[in-house]
Amino acid sequence: MRGRFITIEGCEGAGKSSNLDFVRRYLEERGLKLVVTREPGGTPLGEAIRGLLLDRCNKAMADDTELLLMFAARAQHLAEVIRPALARGKWVLCDRFTDATYAYQGGGRGIPWERIAILEQWVQQGLQPDLTLLLDIPVREGLARAERRSAPDRFESERFAFFERVRAAYLEQARRYPERYRVIDASQPLDQVQRSLAETLQEWLVER
Repeated sequence: MRGRFITIEGCEGAGKSSNLDFVRRYLEERGLKLVVTREPGGTPLGEAIRGLLLDRCNKAMADDTELLLMFAARAQHLAEVIRPALARGKWVLCDRFTDATYAYQGGGRGIPWERIAILEQWVQQGLQPDLTLLLDIPVREGLARAERRSAPDRFESERFAFFERVRAAYLEQARRYPERYRVIDASQPLDQVQRSLAETLQEWLVER
């Protein structure tokens, strides 16, 4: 039996790392075998590509180069990690996936979604997450959190308007695909965010 594929999405400062760990523990406590991974990255080659994408020294990277590198890392990730795990019946929990490409390269960079969709179909061949948890937070609040966390990478160094477009793109996708998206208010205190996640996961597992 094929495993399930769950992704966690969100802008900077939304709390993806801490909440990803909460979701992992919640699912493992219910006896589910998980593979936890991330994008870009998840494989040795993907992690090398991630380094190129996040390095502030690569500020001159063309938008199309960025997009193609994202899908190059994703193709390796699918071949080496995601598809084999799902085929073995394991569940995959991934920090970001193609929804992030629509948000950052589509919304943020302005690449037409139709062009992204061509690469999505080519690389994924119809594979989509079964559930996408979107941690939504106002941009100003999220960036303030991110600034306290660490030095900004190439994406985090973008202007405020870039992240407004990213957030708007995420919310538009949630509107388009309500069957798999669940939007969580990440501006709440962490315990309330995780309570919302637990309620959402419980409801979704019952539906399965």
